[in-house]
Amino acid sequence: MPRVLHHAIIANSARATIIGLLLLGGLPAQAQPAADDPIKTVRPVTDAMLLHPDPGDWVMWRRTYDGFGFSPLNQITRDNVHDLRVAWAWSMTNGITEIEPLEHDGVLYLWNAGEKVQALNAVTGDLIWEFRHHLPDEISHEGVNNFARRNMALYQGNLLIATADARLMALDAKTGKVVWDHVTADWKQGFRYTSGPVVMHGVVIQGMAGCDRAQPGGCFITGHDAATGAEKWRVHTIAQPDDPNSNSWNGLPVEQRFGASSWIAGTYDPKRDLAYFGTGQPYPWIAEMRGTYPLKVAPGISNTALYSDSTLAIDVSSGQVKWYHQHLANDTWDLDEVFERILIDLPIRGAAREILVTTGKLGIIDALDRGTGEFLWARETVPQTIVDKIDPVTGARTINPATIPHIGQTTMHCPANPGARNWPTTAYDPTTQTLYLPLNELCGTVTPTPFQPGETYVSGGRAIFARSTLPGSDGKIGRVDAIHLTDRSTTWSARQVAPTSSGVLPTAGGVVFAGGWDRVFRALDAASGKELWRVRANNVINGGPISYSVNGRQYIAVTVGNGSGLGQMLATLVPKMAVPDGGSALWVFALPEPTPR
Repeated sequence: MPRVLHHAIIANSARATIIGLLLLGGLPAQAQPAADDPIKTVRPVTDAMLLHPDPGDWVMWRRTYDGFGFSPLNQITRDNVHDLRVAWAWSMTNGITEIEPLEHDGVLYLWNAGEKVQALNAVTGDLIWEFRHHLPDEISHEGVNNFARRNMALYQGNLLIATADARLMALDAKTGKVVWDHVTADWKQGFRYTSGPVVMHGVVIQGMAGCDRAQPGGCFITGHDAATGAEKWRVHTIAQPDDPNSNSWNGLPVEQRFGASSWIAGTYDPKRDLAYFGTGQPYPWIAEMRGTYPLKVAPGISNTALYSDSTLAIDVSSGQVKWYHQHLANDTWDLDEVFERILIDLPIRGAAREILVTTGKLGIIDALDRGTGEFLWARETVPQTIVDKIDPVTGARTINPATIPHIGQTTMHCPANPGARNWPTTAYDPTTQTLYLPLNELCGTVTPTPFQPGETYVSGGRAIFARSTLPGSDGKIGRVDAIHLTDRSTTWSARQVAPTSSGVLPTAGGVVFAGGWDRVFRALDAASGKELWRVRANNVINGGPISYSVNGRQYIAVTVGNGSGLGQMLATLVPKMAVPDGGSALWVFALPEPTPR
């Protein structure tokens, strides 16, 4: 049964703060006085608050519906960021740590590995309440990615979470008590949640993951009543028999169509009432093994494997898919196109356009009209060998045949399957029309693991990947790029040896925050990419940084911790860059308070 600790203040907070201050730059200029308990005055998050968030709050994943991940706070600037220091720290449960925290009215909400959720005083770091959801033992003994959770949601007095055993739950945001608990799918079939929900005018939308277990017909996205958790609609991410695009699976019956997990949360256009979600790759990874290569010669048959590696525009009220765009047809490299969709208004060829921008593992930025799905343009970022050319009208990608894996062969391609980018989020500064991307340069080989005679597919990608740096590399793997989207020019590219492992956070103070596998959290000049500040944390910077303000003081918060599946893959590129096994934590930074006269 869940266990809730009400308004507890535990010694763990004090110990973590003291250790953190010693590790990361000493005590603040003036100790932060204890604040009144903010949980007493925290307000329910309304539709109006989600549409127009307070500049000092971070009330949803990426802060705003459009997915910018941009903070309008400007107390911390390029001129004073060198004075940034630890305000407080909090030890977390060791394990996979990929969460982007939420903050509202002085309360910070945090997900820990092992299905533990905490509410903390955002000024002092004191624990307010704690909730634990106990998983079945079978899940607890499985791989680390089952414990990933990248976001949560706040709505109408509740904190909404998703769990590894395929549940959606609403917790009272003031107490941590369970308000409702909805089972969406059978975890025994492999269904898992690794992203969290988003809420759009009373509809909780959640993408399903874990569809690498040979679930017939693959994954789906569901809409739920925010008051009860009851399911309102379901969108399948693999074309079903009654779908006009059902013939895109090379003649395979639906029982043999697997994958297309939707494992990153979506964004929302209130004007159109459309939610935009991405989908992942089909399974098994190798097209030749799953039966979608080579193309069968038959009337009306194609092998694009819809709706894998696509953008889906979903009507929030009805669950109807208004349009789709497939970014990578018949993916055979484990190169998802599932990540966040950013909604931007920009001039295109002299005319104002409302566009959707997304970047997949290939590191190719695609721009679509968010009303129709029309392809507008594409922009490559990192060296890649898989796509030979992109059709300027349709966006269709012509594949380099030398990179297509075949049974009995080992092939090489760039990037390798962790991707030039992965779940660490991009961000957009609307004041400068600049997109900031966390990227990595890498290549790899893939060797299929074929089925034995009589063997039936039951799970997994069925391939072995080995990863390496780019041929002729200077040894620098990680990058943060700034791309000016009006002309798609690269403003700067900040490169480093350590793989980039966190999302990026631009702020109105002209600073971009990002972190790497070398445990360094750094601030870059948003205009030039010059490093302005850095701190060495106790573990890998491995979450989504946020910024918030309480009582006029701006804070930067980020989680650290080893255990991420992505991190473990990137670590093979830098074997001498050791990181601790444990030490998951939340670090919160601020400028020193003025010294009293």
